This record gives sequence, structure tokens and C-alpha cells, in this order.
Amino acid sequence: MKRILLLNLHQKYEGFANGNLTRDLVTEARSFFLSHGCSVKETVIEEGYDVAEELEKFQWADVFFVQSPVYWMGLPWLGKKYIDEVLSGGNGTVTFVNDGLANGGAYGSGGLMKEKHYMLSFTYNCPPSEFDNPQGFFEGLSLDQANIALHKAFQFCGAKPMMSYSVHNVYGSNFSINAALEGLRARLAENFGA
Repeated sequence: MKRILLLNLHQKYEGFANGNLTRDLVTEARSFFLSHGCSVKETVIEEGYDVAEELEKFQWADVFFVQSPVYWMGLPWLGKKYIDEVLSGGNGTVTFVNDGLANGGAYGSGGLMKEKHYMLSFTYNCPPSEFDNPQGFFEGLSLDQANIALHKAFQFCGAKPMMSYSVHNVYGSNFSINAALEGLRARLAENFGA
């Protein structure tokens, strides 16, 4: 049985980004994991958090499922603050012991989460054609390359990535919540063999 930590990194901007899509995607993920016999814990960062309690969740979990909107090409500042505080707070106990160089290893090899995995799931206003496109806004970068900072933060702690997911055109007139949820279910099934 897998132990899953669901992280809702949404930050609300009244009338512009209320968090409904992030909430619905986390709800879908929770339903998927529970229906496949997983144990689930959850953090909604807007509701507040205690770093020590979050570290207990990270230690408990086998997989971290991170759901976040992308604001100005990165995590909302509250999401970045959460990552900074929690990953730094676990230094020497849960997340990492050192940078790896202190042990004569490679930089970034001092993580304590080597048996854990993570899955990133993002919501974007841009169309998917902006990725993997040399003429696109992201100049040929893939979704994962455009989100390298978060990947590297988890890698520094030793966690291994699963295939990411993304929802696009979230403000578009043709946006379909059903298609977004169906896509997430399909990606979860790919990642977790269900």
C-alpha cells in the first residue's frame, strides 16, 4: 500500500485565481488514490501549516503529489515559501543531510528521500503548444524543463520524479474541467500502474 501526501500549493487572488481548479484536481487525485487502496494525507497551504507537522508527513509518505498553478512562470510565492521552509526544516532529519560534497560525493547527493517519489501537476493559462516548441514562448523547453527549480529541489533531497501532468488554457472559452480531470486520471494510472 502506498502512502500519498497531497500538496495543494494554490494561492488565492480574489476574482482571478480562486483555487477551484486546483481543488478539483486534488479531489480527483485523492479519489484515485483512495480507490486504489492508498493511505492519503493532505496539506492545503492556504489553510496554514506547521513545518514540524509537514516534515512528519514527508517522512511518512512514499509519494508526494504536488498540485499548483503556475504564476509568472513559477510557483505562487506561498508555495515557494512552503517548499523552502519545509525542505530546509528537514535538514539532517527528513529531507537531506548535506549537499553531498561533504561526504566526498557529487553535489546534490546528500538527500534522505532516496526511496520516495514525487509527481508534479500544474495549471497554466498558456496552450500546450508553447512547450517543446523552439518558436514557442518557452523557447523549446519541455514542461519539466520549464519547472526545473522544483524538480531540482526534490532531486536535492533524493526523491525521484514520476511523469508530470499539466492543464492548459484554463481561462479559455473551450476549457473543459471534465477533460482536465480525465487527463489527470489517465496520467495517475500511467504513473501508478492502475
